[in-house]
Amino acid sequence: MPTPQPLPTTLAFLAGILLTLGFKDFYPDLERRFRRRWRPSATLPAPSSSSAGDVVSLQDRTRSNAGINSTKDDSKKEGEGKGEFRWRGEGIGDGIESTIGNTPLIRIRSLSEETGCEILGKAENLKSAFMQFLNGAGQSPKDRVALSIIKTAEEQGLLKPNSGDVIYEGTVGSTGISLATLCRAKGYMAHICMPSDQSTEKSSLLLRLGATVERVPPAPIVDPAHFVNRARSLAAAHTASPSIPGRGFFANQFETPANWLAHFSSTGPEIYAQCSGHLDAFVAGAGTGGTITGVAKFLKSKLPKLKIVLADPEGSGLYNRVKYGVMFDAKEREGTRRRQQVDTIVEGIGLNRVTANFEEGRETMDDAYKVNDGEAMQMARWLVEKDGIFVGSSSAVNCVAAVRLARELGPGHRIVTILCDSGTRHLSKFWAKAGEIGGETDMKLQDVVGEKA
Repeated sequence: MPTPQPLPTTLAFLAGILLTLGFKDFYPDLERRFRRRWRPSATLPAPSSSSAGDVVSLQDRTRSNAGINSTKDDSKKEGEGKGEFRWRGEGIGDGIESTIGNTPLIRIRSLSEETGCEILGKAENLKSAFMQFLNGAGQSPKDRVALSIIKTAEEQGLLKPNSGDVIYEGTVGSTGISLATLCRAKGYMAHICMPSDQSTEKSSLLLRLGATVERVPPAPIVDPAHFVNRARSLAAAHTASPSIPGRGFFANQFETPANWLAHFSSTGPEIYAQCSGHLDAFVAGAGTGGTITGVAKFLKSKLPKLKIVLADPEGSGLYNRVKYGVMFDAKEREGTRRRQQVDTIVEGIGLNRVTANFEEGRETMDDAYKVNDGEAMQMARWLVEKDGIFVGSSSAVNCVAAVRLARELGPGHRIVTILCDSGTRHLSKFWAKAGEIGGETDMKLQDVVGEKA
């Protein structure tokens, strides 16, 4: 015969069943709150716009229904009927695009102390523990440009997300990286054409961002095989082909006004606000010309006496364009030069042709400095040794020019420049020649920056 269960065990078992069955009746409000909180369609009000200096106010919403609306209509409005979680509070950005802009302006301590001027760097692409997501798409000023180009094209009906449209661009790297990242985020594909002499880090990163990459031999702009012309022709062929889904859109960063307008509407105002309207000069290099033009046009509209200086690397004709109004010697008709640009290790700035973006702002430029490769490499090493700032070649050129201008203006002035590229994308070319820093601690600024050229 089976052994009878002890009475206390049986009673405990029955009590557990009754407690479980009656849980909802005893605690209806607790269950209702739990379901409301984790329901996918539940929404919070959209975050209000605020400046970087606003104080974040934290509110406890767990004890009331305030701010929580799980009605059917509002759920569709916020989540478009797809059951999306919409628990974004104040200070939470919507996607990678929200990390673009509002970058810090930092005092470059060593250069400021050595020159007696306050030399400030707009940190568009610094890599450190607290700056991982400055311009978090491509991590350069080109994020602003790429986003502006895409938004403008969408507004004009030239691009439609998730339709098979492909964005084509000819770039030395940074704009392509920004476009590739934003294309993935916004429902497009990217096809990037770039010169084969650019650092391999850039093309490797583009491939890992899902872009199609064509590395083409360097060629003058009059050659149909030039990387920009190649991208333009591919976009046109895509659009004309009935067998390829979607359309081809040529980003055209060198000529589109969406480039300089991105900096006129964001970078320039940010610098002005961060300086509280007090600065004496702005220094930058030019690749497309969008950054220096956009920033200069905005700042000069506020500060007409502000000095704008172009920083130009070896082999570029833009120095002559600012100083003398021509790109080449008188014997060469502008825009037809067929020989290669003088070899330089600097990437991202410098050009031997006139672009619409550069010409838009040329009249705002008061002077230009020529910076050689040796100075750029020494400045890059200096910034690591003295400030722990690891920059690429374009940023180094900008800083050399900023020091030259500080010497010319004298102590007591405030100069802003752009820290536009990280050294991590220049390891195989620029930093391979610049060499390792090691234990070096005794560099002198007079050995880094030569006299004005």
